[in-house]
Amino acid sequence: MRTALMLLLVSGAALADDAALLRCRALPDGPQRLACYNAIVVAPAGSGPAVGANAGAPFAAPAQAPSRAQLEQAFGKEPPALQAMRLASLTTRVAGRFDGWVANQTIRLANGQLWRVVDGSDDVLDADSPAATLQRGLLGAIYLDIDGAHRRPRVQRVE
Repeated sequence: MRTALMLLLVSGAALADDAALLRCRALPDGPQRLACYNAIVVAPAGSGPAVGANAGAPFAAPAQAPSRAQLEQAFGKEPPALQAMRLASLTTRVAGRFDGWVANQTIRLANGQLWRVVDGSDDVLDADSPAATLQRGLLGAIYLDIDGAHRRPRVQRVE
């Protein structure tokens, strides 16, 4: 009997409102879906109803998750609130004529962001507004993959 009571108390913490999970699962946008799951509050075992910021509606989705455009604009300088929803990559173009890079050079992208080459690499390229993809690597590194380049410099966002 005591074991059954313990199992009931422990499993209570693992239970969440099925309707809230189904609402989150139905969201098409990944960052919005993650924000919805993160907003689900589950009360610890034996503590009674959920309490906290969402106590009135413990399983409601957040008012508004950031849009993909907002996540793209914040890429490389995400505030702590967006860390869990950050994008793995971002595709854009280099702004204007591009002839390559050298160490510590800044590169302006068509989306308005400015990035600095921080790994000491260099490459020569002759292109008009080549496509560029920013990709996250290990340990927070971000690499800039420019069409036609032989290397991917490690970069850091300046603005």
